[in-house]
This record gives sequence, structure tokens and C-alpha cells, in this order.
Amino acid sequence: MILSREHRENWSTLSKIFFRFIFSYFVLYILFTFSGGLFQTSLKWIGSTILGINYDYDISGYGSGDHTFSYVKLFSGFLLSVLTTTIWSIVDRKRPSYNALLYWFLVLLRLYLIYFMLVYGFVKVFKSQFPYPSLSRMLQPLGEFSPMGLAWTYMGYSNGFNIFTGTLEVIAGLLLISKRTQTLGALMVVGVMTHVAAMNFMYDIPVKLFSVHLVLMALFIFSTDSKRFCNVFLFNKPTESSQYFRPNKEPLYNKITFWMKIVLLILVLVMILPRGLSNSKKWGDKREKPYLYGIWEAAYFIKNKDTLPPLVTDYDRWRYLIIDYKDRATVKTMTDDIRAYNFIIDSTKQKASIFKRDSDTLNNNFNYKNPNKYFLELEGVIDNDSLHIILNKVDHEKFMLNSRGFNWINERPFNR
Repeated sequence: MILSREHRENWSTLSKIFFRFIFSYFVLYILFTFSGGLFQTSLKWIGSTILGINYDYDISGYGSGDHTFSYVKLFSGFLLSVLTTTIWSIVDRKRPSYNALLYWFLVLLRLYLIYFMLVYGFVKVFKSQFPYPSLSRMLQPLGEFSPMGLAWTYMGYSNGFNIFTGTLEVIAGLLLISKRTQTLGALMVVGVMTHVAAMNFMYDIPVKLFSVHLVLMALFIFSTDSKRFCNVFLFNKPTESSQYFRPNKEPLYNKITFWMKIVLLILVLVMILPRGLSNSKKWGDKREKPYLYGIWEAAYFIKNKDTLPPLVTDYDRWRYLIIDYKDRATVKTMTDDIRAYNFIIDSTKQKASIFKRDSDTLNNNFNYKNPNKYFLELEGVIDNDSLHIILNKVDHEKFMLNSRGFNWINERPFNR
């Protein structure tokens, strides 16, 4: 074992070099995670000069963790780690060990993992990361799903599976808080996050770099106490209690660190839980359903006083109007073209403002009639075209995905 949490007066040369590199690499990775934008000029220079990147790219990634700037940060961090390790090894070559620095380095890694395990765990428990498949998804042929879209739909279907996976991540994060259980917590993080990383790779979900680094951090924490695990589970040998390095053995110090952990945990939960609940109510399954919520199929579509028949080659004729989120709507045409609209209802005046997301606001440009929950009539002007549309509501609850439900007894597989 190259590194161990046990106190050792003298480390081998290999152990010291390995620690210097691991310390430099992960500290830089964490630094770039939270403040990479502050170094964008220098990092982009490395990207263009060394990596030969000659195209323009955004540093935000728009939610992707595997964008160009992420790889530039990763490469730059690796180069700087090698350089730091080399200089550090020359300047500090006579130091016998790094017991104290290893201790605080593990504290840093644990804090980083605890935060993200709780964040990603609770967004699954609250089901705000993977909401139930939207009405638009219900009408989308399987062959048109992206791999990531398929994974999101698979995860979003089941409340129970979200709670199960999210709870495992939360438990893994909580186990990392105490020094007594950090080895078990790290091993649990490795198991949980390896599954996540595999899913990210196999379904092309752009969080590959981040998830792999969480696995590597947990592996490193586990490796510093793996001797006892290997003795018991691999070699069938008895194991002894380890004499871990402690920066301070005073009882008061232990009490202070205990209460600091409690306070920090409460602060993190105060940051995470309200936001998770808010996002769940805003975007998740618990969100308030808008007026006219549902899938509406166009029975009659009259454009500029011409009735357009439901031909599958007609690019202009609406097939479905899908109202899933407040003030939003999606139109699916006969050619399966998807168009996003703002859809703002004024129920007191029986009017609607319908306009494309990237166009100027149109106020009350449509009249509507909704005498019952199965009938909707729209009449108005959009894009200089007069439209008169009669729509009937589709009962999406009868879709197989919604109606099948859970069954304890299956006489034969119901795979359709």
C-alpha cells in the first residue's frame, strides 16, 4: 500500500512522489471546478497553443460537463500537477513524511464528495433531476430518442427507483462525515458512482469527466485504509485496529470538530433541501399543471379559410398541441416537426397569447373556447396567417406507460 492513514514516521520515495502528484492533481481539479472561469484566459491559451484548438467555444458548457473547456481544464490541471510534483520533489526532497497534509487532504476530498453526493442524492429523492416523461415524450417515437433522452425517460418513469438510487447516494455521503465510517462511505461512493459513470458513458450523458473523478477520489480515500478490507475479505486474515494519524488528541478538539461537522451538515442541508423542493414543485412531478393541460389532437385545421386535410406530408398543419408547462406549449405537425410556443391564457377574457419562443410577444392574438375538458377551439392570427383549429383531447392516461402500473403477479412477461 503506497499511502496509508496510519501514522508513519518515514515514507518511501515512491509514496512521497505519488502523494505530491495526487494532492496537486485533485486540488487543482477542485479549484478549477469552482473557479475555472477566473483562469479562462490562461487556460484558453494552453488550449490553443498546446492542444491546437482553433475554434471558439463557450466556457459554461450550457449544462454539459464534457465541453471543450472542461477538457482544456483537465489537460491544464494534469500538466500543472506534473510540474508542481517535479518542483515540489526537488525543493522538499528531505521531508520524511506528509502525515498531517495527507490528513487534511482527505478532509478536503471528503467535504467535496459529501457535498455532491448529498446534492445529487436529494435531486433524485425529490425527483427534480429525472421528472416523469413529459407529454411530448409520450408522443415521440423511440427511434427519435437520443441516448441521453432514453436514459432520462427510463429514470424518470419510476418514483421508487429515483428514491432508491438517491437514498444510496445520500447514505454514502453521510457515511463520509465520520472518520470511523469514511472507509465504508468511500467504498459505497465507488459502487454508486461507478454505476452513474457507466451510465454516463453508455448513454452519452455529458457528465463523464465529473463522475469519473468522484469515483477516483472515493477510491483514493478507500485505498488509504484498504489493508483491513483486504485482510478480511480477500486474504482471510485477522486484522488489527489501525493507529491513524491525529492532528490533535485533546478531548476538546474532538468535541469542537464534532459540532463543526453538525453545523456544516445543517448548513449544507439548508442549502440543498429547500432548493430541491422548489425545483421539484417548479419542474418536477409535483409542479402545478397549467390550465388546458394535456395533449390536444387537431380534428380540423383551417388556415387562411382553407381546410387542410390531415396529410402526413403537410408541414404546416398541426397534428398535436401539447400543453405541459405553464405558459408553454409544443406543436407537433403532421410531418412530426416540433415547434415551441409561448402559450399564455387569459381565462377571464377567453383569450390566448400564442407566439414562437424566439419571436416578439403577441398579446391575446387568439380567441379560444373550452366548453368541456375534451374540446378546445382556437381562432386567431400568427405569422400573418389566420388559423381556426378545433382540437379534441387525447386521454394520455390510457397510454401503456401510464396505465400498466405495478403488478405483483405476472403469469407471463408483459414486454411490449
